[in-house]
Amino acid sequence: METHHYTLDVEWTGNRGQGTRTMSGYGRDHRISAPGKPAIAGSSDPSFRGDPACWNPEELLLASLSACHKLWYLGLCAGAGVVVETYRDQPRGVMVEEASGAGQFTIVTLRPTVTIARGSDLKLAEALHEQAHAMCFIARSVSFPIHRETTVSVEP
Repeated sequence: METHHYTLDVEWTGNRGQGTRTMSGYGRDHRISAPGKPAIAGSSDPSFRGDPACWNPEELLLASLSACHKLWYLGLCAGAGVVVETYRDQPRGVMVEEASGAGQFTIVTLRPTVTIARGSDLKLAEALHEQAHAMCFIARSVSFPIHRETTVSVEP
């Protein structure tokens, strides 16, 4: 049995200067990156004879889980009056490959780091991560556990 580990950087780039003050005032844009890789060019994992310079499905699964959580979270914050100024996640996943070549993810951990505007409710901002997780289409579609290690702070 072999274990594979994956790490990505997903950063929200849609702050148009007002954070999430209104539902239409922020972009839903984000940048998916990982060291030494171009933006979204696909192949399989190098351990499965793929091109190591391209994004693989395992990394994109992590990106999908992270981006889905982020989009729900930003929308929930905007609706609740929590102004998000920055959002970055560095999700990690573990996939186990069996001797037969079949495999599956056994765990994913989302690690969003969020900065909210002064005057926003910190406790509510923290609690909205649970609701975002419950609503995320991708998280609801997978059979492995998804943990969260969230950090929410108020802008200095």
